Order: sequence, then structure tokens, then C-alpha cells
Amino acid sequence: MKNEELVQEINKNLAILLPKEISLDELHIRLSEYLNQLIQTDFQKLIMLLYRIDVSEPKLKQLLQQPPKEDAGKIIAALIIDRQLQKIKSRKLYRQDNDHFTEEEKW
Repeated sequence: MKNEELVQEINKNLAILLPKEISLDELHIRLSEYLNQLIQTDFQKLIMLLYRIDVSEPKLKQLLQQPPKEDAGKIIAALIIDRQLQKIKSRKLYRQDNDHFTEEEKW
């Protein structure tokens, strides 16, 4: 899978504009910076976005309570990227499963 699909999902769900041609490392860095900005300026918006993306709250709490190796933005960015990748994979799998049905059977 190309990063373009991942970036498109993140742009759509977070209402931000990241370039389509971006490395995974650069995506993580830029997303971390954006999330750190939200932590400082609009925490409520961050909570809303995490809820919309369906980031695991228990997993997030667990990672944030561990001794700080990384800042919160980097941790949250990794969780968002992982969750978006799961959604993309799931959609592709669902589409493949439905491809062998006729239009009549799909209804």
C-alpha cells in the first residue's frame, strides 16, 4: 500500500492538509507536531478527533502512563497511523469478500 491512501484518510479524518507524496517518517513527524499543537491549544478538539478516528482509549491511556520515552504527540500519532492502516486494510478485505457476489446476492 502506498502512503497516499493513508495520507488521504488522515487528511479527511483530521481535517488537515498533508502532501500526498510524503514518507511515513515525515508523516509521523508532521502529525506529531499537529497533535502537540492541539494538546496545547485545543484539547477538546483532540479528544473529538481521537473519538472520530476510534483510537483505543485503554491503549492510549496505557501508553501515556508509561515513563515518558517520547512526547504525547508522537505516541498519539503512532496510534492514529496504526488505526488508519487497520481501517484501510479492513475496507480492502471487505471489498474483496464482496467481489465474488453478484449484484442480486449483495442485496
